Amino acid sequence: MDDRFATYPSLAGRGVLVTGGASGIGAQMVARFAQQRARVAFLDFDAAAGEAVAAATGAAFIACDLRDISALRVAVAQAATQVGDITVLVNNAARDDRHAIEAVEPDYWDERIATNLRHQFFCVQAVVPMMRRAGGGSIINMGSVSWMNRSGGMPAYTAAKAAVRGLTRGLARDLGPDRIRVNEVVPGWVHTERQKALWLTPVAEARSQANQCLKGALMPDDIARMVLWLAADDSAMVTAQHFVVDGGSS
Repeated sequence: MDDRFATYPSLAGRGVLVTGGASGIGAQMVARFAQQRARVAFLDFDAAAGEAVAAATGAAFIACDLRDISALRVAVAQAATQVGDITVLVNNAARDDRHAIEAVEPDYWDERIATNLRHQFFCVQAVVPMMRRAGGGSIINMGSVSWMNRSGGMPAYTAAKAAVRGLTRGLARDLGPDRIRVNEVVPGWVHTERQKALWLTPVAEARSQANQCLKGALMPDDIARMVLWLAADDSAMVTAQHFVVDGGSS
């Protein structure tokens, strides 16, 4: 553990499930929860990367394509058999593939919604009975600044990520009586390997830095540490909120 940062005793032994945990921000979340001595499981469709993260962190990896809701339900149940009842859910999985308006057909639109939004609800549905048994829990849905900043070139993605805000606030109302908290973390342009390989050109990076109040690269760990706080009992009376972590660019 890095003694510059907080340790959360309430996370020790807690059952945590992270979707999209095999790479990028999700992999960093898995590592940080494991360091907090939580019992961590994660889902991803990238089996090779998932096995590597599991070996490095000791977390339980279940291969799953979250677009398949039947498979998702089986995977969540399997995760619970390995780490106990899930009382922290991080709905992290998403893909921000670019797509032109003219190229989008109904099947592609539906697949993008399934990739970036639909599974968040069905993961919540699957873990709520466990959280009720435990007397409460914390759900963290991952949003995006893309729609807030009027980003173009990916309308299905921005529509899905905008909808995460409404999903979060509605679920917070429905689940509040069960002491289940639901919040959204909204990352800025995080320097993951995927972003660096595909879109983070020098020109794009300069534009991003010009918009940030706090200069410097936004890293997966910056997001993971906000998620830890929302998962822990330190944020026990925080729900229906969104937390933007973007260096002040939006």
